[in-house]
Amino acid sequence: MATTSPRAEGSLRLAALALWLLPLYALLLALSTLTHEPDHAEDFEAWSRYVTTDIFVVSHLGASILGAGLGLVGTVGALVLMLRGPAGGQALVATALTIIGNTMFVSMFAAAAYAQPAIGRAFLNGVPAAEGMYDDVYGAPFLTAFAVGALTYAAGALLVGRALARTSPSLRWAGWTYGAALVVFLVAGFTVSFLQPVAGAVASAAAVVVARRLPAATA
Repeated sequence: MATTSPRAEGSLRLAALALWLLPLYALLLALSTLTHEPDHAEDFEAWSRYVTTDIFVVSHLGASILGAGLGLVGTVGALVLMLRGPAGGQALVATALTIIGNTMFVSMFAAAAYAQPAIGRAFLNGVPAAEGMYDDVYGAPFLTAFAVGALTYAAGALLVGRALARTSPSLRWAGWTYGAALVVFLVAGFTVSFLQPVAGAVASAAAVVVARRLPAATA
């Protein structure tokens, strides 16, 4: 009978611990979307005052950028465990898409964290070209990154959910709920924004179940 080496067992324990970063990641998503930017097209001054607050910068650096990194570590932890199960190949594809999607999104979070406060301060200081700077930052390259990021992120989230559901019946509802909630979070960002923290909280609760059950389901 095949046995697992002590080194492999240690790696699996680390992967199981990394799973707990998934609910933390989803919780950070929820917290980062409790408030939203005013519409820059309707009131650029209100937008400028919002993006120059400390909480805006901290939210993007801590919740969005660092949170994305934590979520990726958690996803890789899930991959390590699921590779031993019936959905290993699907989990690998899902993780790859998730990494691509989050990488594209991090570039956009960085633009928000670093460029928007500078644009806002410029406008509040009376720089006449400030509104044009916004249009330059959020032009065709940014929109292309968003399109690629949104498609790969959504596909990765759904495939992660499907891989979890295929791994064990005990993970079926939690896996699908986690993946679907992340997609709802994404879509709500540019449709019904008040649903974002709700979707993030639902994803966090589902991820807690995943973190508790996946190690045993793949043992």
